[in-house]
Amino acid sequence: MKPVEKIKAPIRKEMELFEKKFKDSMQTKVPLLNRIMEYVVHRKGKQMRPMFVFLTAKMVSNGDFSERTYRGASVIELIHTATLVHDDVVDDSNRRRGFFSINALWKNKIAVLVGDFLLSKGVLLSVDNDDFDILKLISTAVREMSEGELLQIEKARRLDITEAIYFDIIKSKTASLIASCTAIGAASVGADKDTIEKMHLFGETIGLAFQIKDDLFDYTDAKIGKPTGIDIKEQKMTLPLIYTLNNCSDKEKKWLINSVKNHNKDKKRVKEVIQFVKDHGGIEYTQKQMKVYQQKALTILADFPESEYKTALIDMISYVVDRKK
Repeated sequence: MKPVEKIKAPIRKEMELFEKKFKDSMQTKVPLLNRIMEYVVHRKGKQMRPMFVFLTAKMVSNGDFSERTYRGASVIELIHTATLVHDDVVDDSNRRRGFFSINALWKNKIAVLVGDFLLSKGVLLSVDNDDFDILKLISTAVREMSEGELLQIEKARRLDITEAIYFDIIKSKTASLIASCTAIGAASVGADKDTIEKMHLFGETIGLAFQIKDDLFDYTDAKIGKPTGIDIKEQKMTLPLIYTLNNCSDKEKKWLINSVKNHNKDKKRVKEVIQFVKDHGGIEYTQKQMKVYQQKALTILADFPESEYKTALIDMISYVVDRKK
């Protein structure tokens, strides 16, 4: 059994019902929109976000579940999909998860309108059912994701990102969404404030480990769906590079910055940068940091009683740090 299938096992029925509910909720009176919505539904990824919502809800409530939990997962999928559709327009990207992006198939104007539609659908799903606590959690995450993206754009121009700023960026850009999934899972079954905050921290911690693992992929030779060195080519400041910049001589630092800024399309130079980062302990340090967050996530879960849902979340932590792509 694949790791994701094993994690999904305790909530398989709920996931199947969720897919049906989510698909049904996408029906509209506009034929063009229906065609696009069908395309959106069919090109979903591993569905990690609803899995986080359902497993958390089940763990904190000893297996209880409600319509609110389905709505919470739907709101996250709707609003997050809206941000991805808009991201593809902003980045002028033609692909998303191996499929053509909405803007590649239907042009930017329609893609922006589809993003707006998904966003409003998510908001209305919460408002119509008085799920204001759920709406607040996901809206906060979207605000933080936008702030993180803008902070990264601002800092990337100067390549002067410190480790503290790097963590601010990834906490906002990546971790905030996973944190909202686990917090919404807890909130959807009526968990108390402390438990919701604890699960928010749990999701945030996993999100940080997830992004650090993503950074490491830039320095591996494995076939992972993105070419090695792509972050360097895109002048993204990742943790292995930041650590190396802060732990080398001024002359080496100058060479590194010049390489990333002015020679990021030169394959030979990118390979040299990757080797330099490896030789100066950038990979080792980054792996160590990832393990710190892995342990922190496990510690948070230790307070909860044993259950198949807790076991699945522990497996999810392992999957995040051990995955091959």
